[in-house]
Amino acid sequence: MELILKETISTLGQEGDVVTVKSGYGRNYLLPQGKAVAATKDNLAALEQNKAEIEARLAEQKKQADNLAKKIAGREIVIEQLAGDDDRLFGSVTSSDICQKLAEMGVVIDKKQIILNDAIKTIGETAVQVKVGFQMVADITVKVVRASIEA
Repeated sequence: MELILKETISTLGQEGDVVTVKSGYGRNYLLPQGKAVAATKDNLAALEQNKAEIEARLAEQKKQADNLAKKIAGREIVIEQLAGDDDRLFGSVTSSDICQKLAEMGVVIDKKQIILNDAIKTIGETAVQVKVGFQMVADITVKVVRASIEA
């Protein structure tokens, strides 16, 4: 099934791309959600007319992603957590915690943009990737330190 994407989908392509997907995926997800339209002659003609507008919007999104990447690339985030004697945390550091620390630094992103395979469960430094745009990532360092216990 051929469809025209109405928005950028990270696993398929960018807005305006003509993609081939399995019919069930297109019929049950992309079309009802309004993420794509059927690649008919009329829709392809409309796509050609709107090509310049779509390219301008994609260029603006790429510019914003580049700015965000420059803003957070190489940043070090320090998170304090309680830990046992073996440097294992009581709990873990999740993408929500990282997102909250970035927000405190003035960088507002969604926690879904943080690529964290497993929660961080030990003290130390961990390299974490942040999706800043379509197929663009920036690396940050998350440093987990032992929180001081105050009585």
